[in-house]
Amino acid sequence: MKQVHVAVGVVVVNGQDVLIARRPDDKHQGGLWEFPGGKVEPGEDVVSALIRELDEEVALKVRPETVSQLMQIPFSYPDKSVLLDVLYVESDVNDALLAHGAEGQEVRWVNYTRLDEFEFPEANKAIILALTERLS
Repeated sequence: MKQVHVAVGVVVVNGQDVLIARRPDDKHQGGLWEFPGGKVEPGEDVVSALIRELDEEVALKVRPETVSQLMQIPFSYPDKSVLLDVLYVESDVNDALLAHGAEGQEVRWVNYTRLDEFEFPEANKAIILALTERLS
């Protein structure tokens, strides 16, 4: 099974609110919530991929110096294998106010203590745990 390399952004504003997006119903893991991001293109580094994807998906401008590595997760679903490069992004409040579902998806800023109220793909559970430990 081919592995899909994905850059995932855990975007945090004010040290507590996290950006999440709802996956379109017709996509893999449709209807679930996720941290925004997307596929890393051949020859593209992970930070550049995340900056591009956040701009395309949620209209969020990110500077490379606000991005740091959080974790890497290889995960296999029954129908797909993914390698998640999870990056922590400290967003400026003014940029955060402009973020929206640029591809029509629902997006929300949620306090990290409330993430358990949303249904995420299985691979994201480790991200939520790491984020909670970092922000607590």
